[in-house]
Amino acid sequence: MSGTQPVKTWTRDNWPIAAAMIQYPNSLPGGGSVQDQSAEGWASTLEDIVDAGFTDLDPTDSWLRLADLSKSRLDEFMGVVSSLGLTIPAISTSRRSVIDPDQGDAYLDYSHRVIDTAAGIGAKAVSFGLFGPLSPAQKQVLWFWTKPGVTNPDDPATWQKAVSRIRELGRHAAEVGLEVSLEMYEDTYLGTADSAVRFVTEVDCPAVGLNLDLGNLIRLHRPIEHWQTMLEKTVPFAKYWHVKNYMRDEDPDSGSIVTMPTPMESGLISYRVAIKMAIAAGFNSAFLVEHYGGDGLSICARNRDYLRSILPKARLGLTP
Repeated sequence: MSGTQPVKTWTRDNWPIAAAMIQYPNSLPGGGSVQDQSAEGWASTLEDIVDAGFTDLDPTDSWLRLADLSKSRLDEFMGVVSSLGLTIPAISTSRRSVIDPDQGDAYLDYSHRVIDTAAGIGAKAVSFGLFGPLSPAQKQVLWFWTKPGVTNPDDPATWQKAVSRIRELGRHAAEVGLEVSLEMYEDTYLGTADSAVRFVTEVDCPAVGLNLDLGNLIRLHRPIEHWQTMLEKTVPFAKYWHVKNYMRDEDPDSGSIVTMPTPMESGLISYRVAIKMAIAAGFNSAFLVEHYGGDGLSICARNRDYLRSILPKARLGLTP
């Protein structure tokens, strides 16, 4: 067909906004793993998501590794998802870095399985990161980001290894119609706006962009670049996006910095500004709402409702 014709695009009413599963552990109270849980057990958890008003879900592999389920078990899980009226726009991974010094090769293989699994269930995106497991010090404190974690080495060879492996994943994703979103996270090659832009530019794969999870950076108890400056640099590369917010207070006299999780409309980042910037730059991917602490699911639902209130009421796009 020649020329162009108008097509409807996402609006605040139907934009995919997925619930995160970070508030649900992989281990079960009586022992065992969610990985081996019955379909009824999965359903019991996902009913919480539905009761909170969500229609979209990101399984998040800190809760359940879909890519490690057998075909029959994956079919069983997707049957539960379907029966509850949920859809899965994306799959996020956590702490499975393809350059992990011990498990990098295994995590690369796993990441390829995540891509194939996501394509097989009809998802449109996957999120990968270069952050490692929590350090012993991080496991001992209330908020893990207040203590140093694993850092990516300042080593050109490791940088290039990361670029090469993400490019490999990006090409695989493109072959099956998915986008790859790389999560910005402190002390990794995606830990600052400048480094993240340099990294994704070197990957040089149209299917690969950035997960602009600036919440991971503004919560740090250290000096940071202004969130809007970071966003201006990174927003042209935005794809599937984890959104959350934090209050932040800085005392210039003592150097003290305090941060804490908060609903999206209450924190340092103005998502009203951020979302407008992203859409103006062409952002057209799903969101994932997150929150740490307390009743995380209820805050995620509040964040979803806030996000819908600031998304466009109507959009009209043109396609060839």
